[in-house]
Amino acid sequence: MSSTLTATFPASPDPAARALTRKCDTTGLNVCLEAERFIKFNAVSAVVFLLIGGIAALLLALTRWQAVHLLRVDWFYRILTLHGLNMLIFWILFFEVAVLYFACTTPLNARLFSAKVAWAGFAQMVTGALMVNYIILKGQADVLMTSYLPLLAHPLFYLGIILVATGTLTGVFNFFATLYVARRDRTYEGSVPLVTFGATAAAIIAVVTLLHGAIVMIPTFTFSMGWTAQPDPMWYRMIWWGLGHQSQQVNVCAMVAVWYLIAQLATGARPINETVCRTAFLLYVLFINIASAHHLLVDPAVGATWKIWNTSYAMYLAVLASMIHGFTVPASVELAMREKGHTKGLFGWVVALPWRNPAFAGAVLSVLIFGFIGGITGVTLGTQQINIIAHNTLRITGHFHATVVGGTSLAFMALAYYVIPLIFRRDFIWRPAARIQPWLFGGGILLVSLGMSFAGSMGVPRRIYDIDQSGAFGAAAHLMLGVMGLGALAAVAGLLLFVLLCVGTILAGERNEGRPMADWGVASTLAGAREGSLADDHWAVKGTVALTAVFLVCFAVYYFANWKALADVWPVR
Repeated sequence: MSSTLTATFPASPDPAARALTRKCDTTGLNVCLEAERFIKFNAVSAVVFLLIGGIAALLLALTRWQAVHLLRVDWFYRILTLHGLNMLIFWILFFEVAVLYFACTTPLNARLFSAKVAWAGFAQMVTGALMVNYIILKGQADVLMTSYLPLLAHPLFYLGIILVATGTLTGVFNFFATLYVARRDRTYEGSVPLVTFGATAAAIIAVVTLLHGAIVMIPTFTFSMGWTAQPDPMWYRMIWWGLGHQSQQVNVCAMVAVWYLIAQLATGARPINETVCRTAFLLYVLFINIASAHHLLVDPAVGATWKIWNTSYAMYLAVLASMIHGFTVPASVELAMREKGHTKGLFGWVVALPWRNPAFAGAVLSVLIFGFIGGITGVTLGTQQINIIAHNTLRITGHFHATVVGGTSLAFMALAYYVIPLIFRRDFIWRPAARIQPWLFGGGILLVSLGMSFAGSMGVPRRIYDIDQSGAFGAAAHLMLGVMGLGALAAVAGLLLFVLLCVGTILAGERNEGRPMADWGVASTLAGAREGSLADDHWAVKGTVALTAVFLVCFAVYYFANWKALADVWPVR
């Protein structure tokens, strides 16, 4: 196997380690039984919180869709808080801890550092998440995910978030300790696989992110208890975004690692240049915190020089990392397909891809939605002048639904089609429905993101319960809110189908112990193809170059259309 997935193993692993592992019948890799247990616990918990957040999403969409307007105003903000915490924090963090435990053990032929530490981390995370959800549903934390001061929630709300943060930090510590022990005991040779390297970058960013969370949430908790004075709201807002935005960049690192992994499993793709890929992950570590500034571009407490430097210059080093991955992932797939003999025209290799594999289809949709919708809108909204006319509109939510949901969540769902059969040792039930699920969910999220973005371009504000009373919005804005609502119906149907498939498989799927898991499908090799023959051909990825050109044209058109809109708002005199 390529180093994307596995390192080189020594010839004689430790016999004691063998006693605490099992050999995977599909990959031939050794799976640590302790890590397997906590991968299961964290993955199942993640799916539960995904379900809670998904139901909340449907209620919110049917409320913002003014023709339906489902919830009362108090329940709208309550459910909005519930949705944000469960979808952006709990679902993502639990799944990422599961990914970390996999990445530090199986690819490295290593054992988890400590089951006790894993138990401590998992217990804190579950306790905190349940505590937060209970307080929200009880109506004592209608403060949205950002919980900006001077809005104040019940103390258990803040304590629950602190517990989730400390529990995640505990899991991250276990990850780093496992990496150290694996290196010390030489369970592998050479450099760590790319999937482990990407997970390490995510873990480093997670440490910085969660420390921001501790800095901002601990004094807010003590204030809610009456022990200390109220923290300054401007200070709170700035430090909070070191948690709020960076937490999504932990997702980006994990998501990209999943892209590389699924590309290899489904097509045999190898990164064209691993050094470049690893450098891109390093750019995330060094510069992604700076990107948090784009949430503060309308904040009067921050100076214009700092805003412009961070968002108009330094932030683009993090954007460069995403653009590198956005090119190297499809380029590696194209090269692999052409080496398999699919050389007809610019895009003949695209037709031959394993589209019936839900993991691969989900990963491709994740790349496209994240890049074309989330990436283009994100860079545009990170421009200070454009941000001023867009910041408090639905354009912002349209952007991060494309990145976090269409990008990260869809990638994690795609990974589950491999992880569940490998870890739970059961084949998926209802496989025809599984092949539809990524398209249903991805298509729905695409409509949600586009509906929000266009409605926001017409001035529809975010976090507002009712826009009808103002009379400021015409039929076009209401049409776009309807598109958002229809997209939410499709996306939540895809989410519920995913949950049904996962739970049904865990409970009733056919066991695959003693045999490889049922194959989802891999890219075929045509007769007479010569493996590796195109490695030095710089035009072997001409299809990806063409797609990149399309992306750049889309970006240029959207970017300058925003400057035209800005000129209409602020005419030159």
